[in-house]
Amino acid sequence: MKETVVVGMSGGVDSSVAAYLLKEQGYEVIGVTMQIWQQEDACTVEHEGGCCGMSAVEDARRVASQLDIPYYVMNFRDDFQKYVIDYFVDEYIHGRTPNPCIACNKYLKFDALLKKALAMGIDYVATGHYAKIEKGEDGKYILRASEAVKKDQSYVLYNFTQEQLAHTLMPLGGYNKDWVRQKAEE
Repeated sequence: MKETVVVGMSGGVDSSVAAYLLKEQGYEVIGVTMQIWQQEDACTVEHEGGCCGMSAVEDARRVASQLDIPYYVMNFRDDFQKYVIDYFVDEYIHGRTPNPCIACNKYLKFDALLKKALAMGIDYVATGHYAKIEKGEDGKYILRASEAVKKDQSYVLYNFTQEQLAHTLMPLGGYNKDWVRQKAEE
């Protein structure tokens, strides 16, 4: 039986190629876009843009169709409000410099999405982040920098738990952006 992976698809080239690579490696791949925008009005969402907006959903849906994988949009609005927007505002009010990407990765992509995936019997989550996960000789998982030094994103993933690392795949960690773009064109 194939291992199953949910790929967080933003509609961009990185997550699209990550899904492609995992399918080529023999995983049963399911594409998911996390609905995080707070506005229901499609015109407002499109105008504001940003991560996982309406155009991103259509791009991800099109890629999933081309890859012949199932695709879903999952609602994470409440979690995004609580763990990213409210956190950002609170930190800013207190004179600190928040990083919403770190909060989103920690609480949404690799916590809430992972918990949903595991509850559904799915083995892994994956994204198009440029980082690597390795298993050490002692059996512990280690987050490593990407081979693509200029694109490395391990710094926004630093707070993974062992459980999260054990159930996360980072298929782009060994590649550079030029290779990923070339693979996407193919």
